[in-house]
Amino acid sequence: MRPLADTYDPKAAALRCLNFRKRILEISQQVGALHIGSAFSCAEIVECIYYGLMRYSGEVNTLVDTFIMSKGHGCMIQYVILEAMGILTKTDMEEYCTPHGRLGCHPDYGNPGIEASTGSLGHGLPMAVGMAIAEKRKKDPGVIYAVLSDGEIQEGSTWEAIMMASSLEINNLVVFIDNNDFQSLGRTSETHPSFYPVDQKLSAFGWETVEMPGHDSLNIYRTIDARSGKKPMAAICKTTKGKGISFMENVPIWHYRSPNTKEYEIALDELRAAHPGVDF
Repeated sequence: MRPLADTYDPKAAALRCLNFRKRILEISQQVGALHIGSAFSCAEIVECIYYGLMRYSGEVNTLVDTFIMSKGHGCMIQYVILEAMGILTKTDMEEYCTPHGRLGCHPDYGNPGIEASTGSLGHGLPMAVGMAIAEKRKKDPGVIYAVLSDGEIQEGSTWEAIMMASSLEINNLVVFIDNNDFQSLGRTSETHPSFYPVDQKLSAFGWETVEMPGHDSLNIYRTIDARSGKKPMAAICKTTKGKGISFMENVPIWHYRSPNTKEYEIALDELRAAHPGVDF
């Protein structure tokens, strides 16, 4: 087994995330709406999982570990990564959310690279726990990585899975909570202030927990790479919804909306300005 690369290069990671955001913007011009803010908030997290943390055996696209996008509405970042890796095709992306396409606004199991149907929030983590249990029966178990939204933590099934994972001593499970402090159209800290401090709650349930910036790819990689491996791990990632585009950041309407032509051009200009010297 080997990682996709022997070293995780933060400059390469930043360039990939730039291109992923650009690609999502391109797709946004083909459909009436997509969950652009949610995809942008977890771009660095998902990129780090695929390009830094998950292990591959033999060919690059043969995964040893498993990824679950529990916050299914953020699946555009997963789709564009799978396209970049050659697992999804350009045609798949161009037919996104069309009657004859196979990619919908939430992930569907059976499509290339998709390990679980998610989007009904609260289901992804229970499935990840079950997969981790199955993997532990192997001589060399794979690691299950899952990305959850902070709004999703309100689901009772999520807490049942959190309790079960630690009770069964599942140590091959790593969960990222995309803590952008938004649930659809309101701030989590305002609608559900008792959500915080979530790290202490997870620790009390027997998890190894860490709170960290969610847009620092190298820090994400180093933190997870250094985990003890004795308990399930939860990383509470402080993120910005719509990260990278000023008029989208922390603006609720961008939970589910596509930019118009003028907004699209402005967004591209902002990406260019933030990455001088990069031609795209």
